[in-house]
Amino acid sequence: MALTRAMLKSMGLEEDKITSIIEAHTETVDALKKERDGYKSKADGYDKVKSDYDQLKESAKNSGDYDKLKKEYDDYKADVQKKESDAAKRAALAKVAKDAGLSEAGIAKAVKYSDLSSFDLDDKGEVKDGKALIKSLKEEWPEYITKASKEGADVSKPPNNDGGKAVKTKDEILAIKDTTERQAAWRDFLAAQQQKG
Repeated sequence: MALTRAMLKSMGLEEDKITSIIEAHTETVDALKKERDGYKSKADGYDKVKSDYDQLKESAKNSGDYDKLKKEYDDYKADVQKKESDAAKRAALAKVAKDAGLSEAGIAKAVKYSDLSSFDLDDKGEVKDGKALIKSLKEEWPEYITKASKEGADVSKPPNNDGGKAVKTKDEILAIKDTTERQAAWRDFLAAQQQKG
């Protein structure tokens, strides 16, 4: 139902109020039409952009560039994933090589020259069959296995073992009044000197 002068008159409104209502209504309708036209213009622009995009995409597919670019992208993506996988495998291999008892030089060589495709990692980033890899590393790099050896004390120069007694200096010994005690202190002093010598 449209807003008309006749309709407003039938409601019993005065002429000046009818004019004000019609003017306000016209301004509102004009603003809405302007907004609608702006949206329509944007929608038409979108349709053109989409159409241009579709044409370019189809043109690229038909020229073979699309397949070439897609292959280059897929190759690049695979290369990045392989590098990340190899880095994770090298870190896990270094840990296993250390557990196998390889020296630092052995670990470096094992990480550098081992075939990374010969083992897999679990979801925690660790070697799946670590025991088998340890055995393989020990067989492949035996010259780099560190041998833990225990050396005894040098018996030609035994440590000063005075049973926990502190050996007195010459001046302290001379200050002792008791002859028996002084002679025992001299014996301890001389024994300590022989062990040092």
